[in-house]
Amino acid sequence: MEFKYTVKDSDKSIKQILKNELNMSERYILKLKKNKCIQINGQSVHINYPIFDGDILYIFENFAEDSSNIVPNQDIPLKILFEDEYLLIVDKQPGIPVHPSILHYENSLSNCVKYYFNQIGLNKKIRPVNRLDKDTSGIVLFAKNDYIQECLVKQMKSNTFKKYYIAILEGIVENESGTISAPIARKDGSIIAREISLGGETAISHYKVIKKFSYKNGNTLFSLTKVEFSLETGRTHQIRLHSKHIGHPIVGDTLYGNPSELISRQALHAYKVEFIHPVTKKMISIEAEIPNDMSQILL
Repeated sequence: MEFKYTVKDSDKSIKQILKNELNMSERYILKLKKNKCIQINGQSVHINYPIFDGDILYIFENFAEDSSNIVPNQDIPLKILFEDEYLLIVDKQPGIPVHPSILHYENSLSNCVKYYFNQIGLNKKIRPVNRLDKDTSGIVLFAKNDYIQECLVKQMKSNTFKKYYIAILEGIVENESGTISAPIARKDGSIIAREISLGGETAISHYKVIKKFSYKNGNTLFSLTKVEFSLETGRTHQIRLHSKHIGHPIVGDTLYGNPSELISRQALHAYKVEFIHPVTKKMISIEAEIPNDMSQILL
């Protein structure tokens, strides 16, 4: 990563600029210092080097990082939606977890990204910025360094990072739009399931009905609603729980609803993100097409 900043106030130190103007953490600044990644006007300098108005501060993050804890996997297809030297944005297919685990040590999306990074010679840690359930499809972002990850996490916390989902819900949702505010907590006795609980963390979802329709499968007629969700918070299983909370669980959600003959997973897809690029400061809007197993229902 290369980052350039023109000094506008020489009363501030390099560290103050990095911390207050560029929003870099103490930990990241220490890493830059240790790896001699800070330059003024093309000269490598110490963090206490005197600066003047008009000086050009360069950050070159060119050091390698150890990511040997993740095994590369070339067998999982990687659908790239956007990439630059700071970010990789991909469209995750359903059935694949984002993170490796005991059950998915070699077949997660992170394993696939590790293989891709090896192919392009990028020796960096694998840093997913957002997460999706294994059977939820759609957009996942990977930051190529600490700084980008920190910036995007801050945007998520301040709700300037927008995430949009498409879900197919059981039954007909009467209200055309609405807000669901229902706190979420871990369910007692389960390491996976969550529940609506007054003692849980604040969880707010906004929804908008896109289409109310019937779908005939064989001799069975299903009443369904296509809904767009946007999240104000990002709790585990938030949309799945909130859909159940309003009496319309997501089609195929066996944890919070019912199995379905229409689809073999929850019909939930993270289809769009909008955020400010941490370096270029431009608005980025990325969309991912609805996968076949959901689009066949929506035809």
